[in-house]
Parts: sequence; structure tokens; C-alpha cells
Amino acid sequence: MLCLVLLWLAGNGMRVTILAVPPVISNIHDDLGMTATQIGILSGLPMVLFAFAAVPGSLLIARFGALNALTFGLVATALGSALRGVSETVAWLYAASILTGFGVAVIQPAMPPLVRAWTPHRIGFATAVYTNGLLIGEIIPIALTIPVVLPMVGGSWRASFVVWAVPIALIAGVIALAAPRPATPLSAARKWWPNWRDGLIWRLGFILGSVNALYFTSNAFIPDFLHHHGRDAEITGALTALNTGQLPASFLLLLFAGRLELKAWPYVACGILGLAAVVGIVFGNAPVLMLATATLGFVCAAVLILMLALPPLLSAPDDVHRTAAAMFTISYSLAVITPVFSGLAWDIAGVPAAAFGPIGLCALLPVFLAPGIAHARAQRG
Repeated sequence: MLCLVLLWLAGNGMRVTILAVPPVISNIHDDLGMTATQIGILSGLPMVLFAFAAVPGSLLIARFGALNALTFGLVATALGSALRGVSETVAWLYAASILTGFGVAVIQPAMPPLVRAWTPHRIGFATAVYTNGLLIGEIIPIALTIPVVLPMVGGSWRASFVVWAVPIALIAGVIALAAPRPATPLSAARKWWPNWRDGLIWRLGFILGSVNALYFTSNAFIPDFLHHHGRDAEITGALTALNTGQLPASFLLLLFAGRLELKAWPYVACGILGLAAVVGIVFGNAPVLMLATATLGFVCAAVLILMLALPPLLSAPDDVHRTAAAMFTISYSLAVITPVFSGLAWDIAGVPAAAFGPIGLCALLPVFLAPGIAHARAQRG
């Protein structure tokens, strides 16, 4: 139970500071005079770090252990969020966001090995537990920033980032003090560089990347899309629906993840539902918008949980961290470019709806890539 609680808390730490940005994106946009492309870059920066710092994260795990890497990542995430609070320029905001993203990039490949070490017989369940914590960590800042945090700090978007850094620092302290230590010493020769010739890693990376791009780019552009159309009153509801829509998937997969992760049909169904949700966001009225964003959240969470369970299921115990790092590198490389292309599409076309074209294409990727996952375990013996 202690291990599950700590995994759930660490899941919170992976997203709270990242999702503190969308509720105040319009404030940042206006205050710093940013273009839509610059907003796309800001939204894409965490994914840049998720992609390119995942393999260095694997090295940290190999040398110092998954638990120490996790604690370090949480501290870096909290510090980066606090430094956003003193951002007076776009460049400083970018730099602080890079530190925040680096911290999360170290945390992510540390989680699957900890799941494997702490709950070797309940991998699917433990993955669903920490992913549930991740999803709660997405919902809390989305739901509370505008109605609670901003009034508390006098409407300052900068101060709101400092507020959200505090719980992450506390989580780091709790894990450092309470987490079980490994029973065996680390090997100096432990591998950390991923096997890039493994075709399965690329398939998994692109599927995970499709839903990461779908989720993060939607969070970035829904507020500005609605603001442009004079629908500011719907922003909080749409973002809350997008993030709370993930919870039903999380709770369902606490029960069924072990039966579904190696089957193709859940991914295909989620891809089709995701595309329908994107269409509903662009063309729907307020009720359709809420249903579409909730559906999109469900789709993203379902595929995310199923994918995160695969590295500890398909890898040898000492290879889980590098398999996960490779998957995150590939997946977030795709997620990095999607917000930028969405911003460029908006700027070039001059039509806000154009930003959702790349998002819709991402929704379709699991439909084409999922077949073959069912045979992965057999292929690996």
C-alpha cells in the first residue's frame, strides 16, 4: 500500500506544473505580446525535454537508481515552476519551462522500473494507479487555477506558478523519506542506451506520441480558439471536461488494463473516437464542445495507460528504464512538433480552426499502428 501511495503521488508530480499553463495561457499571451506560433513553442517546450532528456534520464537511473532519479526529477520540476513566477520576458519563460520539462523527463522513465521493482505481480494495476495520480495532477490545476489560485494571488499568472511548485516540492520530500530502498546494489555496468533497432519500440513510441500530441496540443489551443470566438466563459468548462474525462478511463483500466494492453481493437476504437472529438470541438456548440472534450480526454487516458504498462511487461527487469526512455523519446518527438505545426497553420491560414488539422491527423495514428501489438509478447518469447 505504501508503494502504491508513493506511485500515485509521483504521478501527480509529473503533470501539475505542466498543466498549470493552459488556464493562464491567454493572460501570458496578452501580457508578453506573444504570437500564436510562440504559444505553440511554449506548449511544445515540455515535450522537447520529455523527448531529448529521456535517454539522459535513463543514464541517471542506470547510475543512481530509479528512486534517486525520481526524487531529483521532482525537485527540478518544482524549481522550474517557481522560476516561471519571475518571468518578465518570453526567453526567461522558455528557460524556466525547459527546467520544468527536464524534471518531468527524468521522472517518466523512472516510473516503469519502480513499478516492476515494487509490484512485480501487479504491473498493469500499479501502472493504472500512478497514471490515475498523473490524471488527477492534470485536473487539479486546470480546475482550480482560475476560480481559486488566481484570486488568491491577485490575478497574477506569475504567482500562480509559484503556488503550484509547492506541492511538488512536498511530494519530493515525502518520497525521499518514505520510499523503500532497493535490496540489491546497482551494477556499474548497467545498460542505459536504448536499442534503437527494435521495431517494436518505434511502433509503441508513435502510438504513445499520437495521444500525447492530441492531448497537449488540444490543451494549448482550445483556450485561444474559444477566446478568439468570444467564448471565454466556456474555457474553464472545456479544459475541465478534457481532463476530468480521463478519470473514467483511469478507473475502468484499474480493472481491465491487464486484459487489454496487448490487443489492437482498443487503440483502433480510441483513434476513431479521438477524430470525432476533434471535429466536435471545432464545429460544435457549447454542449457538443463539452461532450467532445470529455471524449477526447477519455481516449487520451485509455491509450496512455495501456502504453505505459508495456515497458515493464515486454522488457527484462534491467532493461525497463531504457525501453521506456526510447519510447518517451520517440513519442514526445512527435508531440513536440504538433503544437508548432498547429500554431503555424493558424498563423498562415488566419483561421483558428486550422490549428486542429494536425491534431486530427494525430488521432488517426493508432488506427494504423496498433495491429501487431498483440503478437509482441510472443515475438519476445
